Amino acid sequence: MAVNISNPLFEKLGMKYPIIQGGMAWAGTGHLAGSVSEAGGLGIIGTGYWHAEQVRAEIHRAREVTDKPFGVNVMLMSRHIREVFDVIIEEGIKVVATGAGDPSPFLEELHQHDIIVIPVVPSVAMARMMEKKGVDAVVAEGMESGGHIGMLTTMTLVPQVVDAVSIPVIAAGGMADGRGVAAAYMLGASGVQMGTRFLASEESEIHQNFKDAVIKAKDVDTLVTGELIGNRARVLKTKMSKAFVKQERELVMQPVMDADAREKLENGSLRNAVIDGDKENGAFMAGQISGLVHEIKPVAQILDDIWTEAYELLDNGIQK
Repeated sequence: MAVNISNPLFEKLGMKYPIIQGGMAWAGTGHLAGSVSEAGGLGIIGTGYWHAEQVRAEIHRAREVTDKPFGVNVMLMSRHIREVFDVIIEEGIKVVATGAGDPSPFLEELHQHDIIVIPVVPSVAMARMMEKKGVDAVVAEGMESGGHIGMLTTMTLVPQVVDAVSIPVIAAGGMADGRGVAAAYMLGASGVQMGTRFLASEESEIHQNFKDAVIKAKDVDTLVTGELIGNRARVLKTKMSKAFVKQERELVMQPVMDADAREKLENGSLRNAVIDGDKENGAFMAGQISGLVHEIKPVAQILDDIWTEAYELLDNGIQK
C-alpha cells in the first residue's frame, strides 16, 4: 500500500511537518501557536469564549514569535463569534478551524478573504455535510481526544470519513508520537492534529500543575463529563471532575442549563485549570494519550521527533 504524504493544503501554508496543533481554549495561546508554526507545524490559537480583543491580542503575540501562517480556532457556540470573525479577517489570518457548530453561515465571507476553513467533525454525516457546503478540509476527531468529544473512536471514524469525502481529512485523537501519525496515514488521513502532546511543551503557557498532571497521567486517568446532561468533554481525573460526574444524575433531572450559565461554568473551570492550576475547581482537559506523554520538550523537538519516527515507519510505502 502506497502512502501519499504530499498535501497541497499544507504546501500552500509552507508547513514542514503535516502536524497541526489543536485549538485548545485558554491553552492554545498566541505564543504556543506561533512557536508551533515557526517550528514547521501549524499552530492554532484556541479562542473558546474569548471576546474579539482578546483574540486580537493573542494574534499579535503569535506574530511576535513567527511570520509564518497560523490559524485561529472559533467555537461556534460563543456569543462573540461575529466580532471574532471580524478580527480574523482584519488581521489577515490564513486558517480558521471551527468546533461546536456549523461554520457555513460564514464560509462565503471567509473564502472571499482567502481563508482556509477546517471544521472538526465527529461523524461521517457531518463530514459529508461540511464538504457539500464547501469547507477546505475536515478534522476527524475521535473520542480519545481531550476537550469536547463525539461518540466514535479515531480508529473507526477516520477511515470512514476518508472513504466518504474527497477533501483532505486530518486525523485527531489519541496521537502523541510517530506511531500514531503513521497509523493515521495508513487510515488514509492527509495529516494529523494533536493537542495533548503540545500541552507538555516548553512553549505551552499552561500552569505547571496542569503540565505535571499530564506528565503523571496513566492510561486510565481521564474521564468524560456530560455523559448524561450533554456537551461531553474528556478531562483528567481530579476532585472536581469526579464530583461533577457524580452529580450528573441529579443535574439530569433539572431544567437544561442556559447558554450564559454553561459559558460561565465551562470558561471558568477551564481557566481555573490553565491559568491558576486549580486542582480543586479546574477542568484539566486532556486526552487519553496523556499516558504516553512523559516529558516536557520544546515544540521544535516534539515535531521533529514525531515526524522522524513516523517517516521511518512509513518509509517502505511512502510515495514522494
